[in-house]
Amino acid sequence: MSSELSYVQPTANSPWGTYLSQVDRVVPYLGGLARWVETLKRPKRALIVDVPIEMDDGSIAHFEGYRVQHNMSRGPGKGGVRFHPDVTLEEVMALSAWMTVKTAAVNLPYGGAKGGIRVDPKKLSHKELEKVTRRYTSEIGIIIGPHTDIPAPDVNTNAQIMAWMMDTYSMNVGGTATGVVTGKPLHLGGSLGRVKATGRGVFVTGREAARRLGLDLRGARIAVQGFGNVGSVAAELFAEAGAKIVAVQDHTGTILNQNGLDLAGLVPASRTAGGAVSFKGGDVVPNEQFWDVDCDILIPAALEGQITAERAQKTKARLVLEGANGPTVPTADDILAERGVLVVPDVICNAGGVTVSYFEWVQDFSSFFWDEDEINVRLDRIMMNALNNIWDTADKHKITLRTATFAVACERILMARQERGLYP
Repeated sequence: MSSELSYVQPTANSPWGTYLSQVDRVVPYLGGLARWVETLKRPKRALIVDVPIEMDDGSIAHFEGYRVQHNMSRGPGKGGVRFHPDVTLEEVMALSAWMTVKTAAVNLPYGGAKGGIRVDPKKLSHKELEKVTRRYTSEIGIIIGPHTDIPAPDVNTNAQIMAWMMDTYSMNVGGTATGVVTGKPLHLGGSLGRVKATGRGVFVTGREAARRLGLDLRGARIAVQGFGNVGSVAAELFAEAGAKIVAVQDHTGTILNQNGLDLAGLVPASRTAGGAVSFKGGDVVPNEQFWDVDCDILIPAALEGQITAERAQKTKARLVLEGANGPTVPTADDILAERGVLVVPDVICNAGGVTVSYFEWVQDFSSFFWDEDEINVRLDRIMMNALNNIWDTADKHKITLRTATFAVACERILMARQERGLYP
């Protein structure tokens, strides 16, 4: 039976095409559960909404929004909402599917979902941004909820956006529902440790991977693409462990210093309009030069599809830590494996964010909140247990960590599907 959907025609290296290729690779390791594999290739529900608002100048603008629930066999949907001018339905579908795999890989009681609006938030005023957020939330309110689908921050969204989403949903249901989103401000039911959780997960999995490779973090050279919450936090934690951040690329360009960039100055500079290249402690180089920087560890923490086959041939890294979702296309994955470059895949490497989101959701239901030390201890334990289980699977079958992660996760998802059966 064909896995193509009438509303999306995936190409080989498109987000959805990449995801489908990853699923195909795991089929030989699913045993009798392989009969259910089409479940993984078809989103459960895809909602496209119009988001009209009145702009500050009195004109009416329309934006297109999406919420995709990929699979909910193991629990309510979970996944972020991104505001970006290049958001498409296909991208959101792929991101929701990766969330299904990610939550199963770390054994959280969730399914996968994702949302987005095709908009450039930098071109909106604060009031316009609030209007877009609230109208979008009202439109997708028919399918989200604390027990059905829980959004969270993603690209260009933050705690304030989540506060508006929570308030809008709450007003529509007639009571405060803090558990409808995660990544909220602390005084609205947010969790300590959430902002740094994804970057911390990248560090924890990266530290273990480096240990297994015999790579000493002290003096290790690291290149980071994307310097938002994920990339900058991971960079700071690796620097604290003695590593040198030698290259950083953000939306403004690429900065390089083989002696190590001073993060105390770089991080604040990256938060200004001038971005990372406004920092004077390194050389600004062409963006493509980032991919053959002399480094031990490469952390792609920006958007999908960044490591192409050509770039995979160039990289000098021994270890790739996928802080972003879907940063490596399948052909590049094969090249990295052939070259002996270890890739810790996104669906385990950046799962720290959804793990602490789960902690936040649990705390909201109980109205009892943990301190940050407890959050970090719980996070580290879950990440390490998941990674060790995946590593054992990879060693057993002589497969890559990505295929092993999908094998572990897809077995859990399809076992739940099989045991629940089909209704009606």
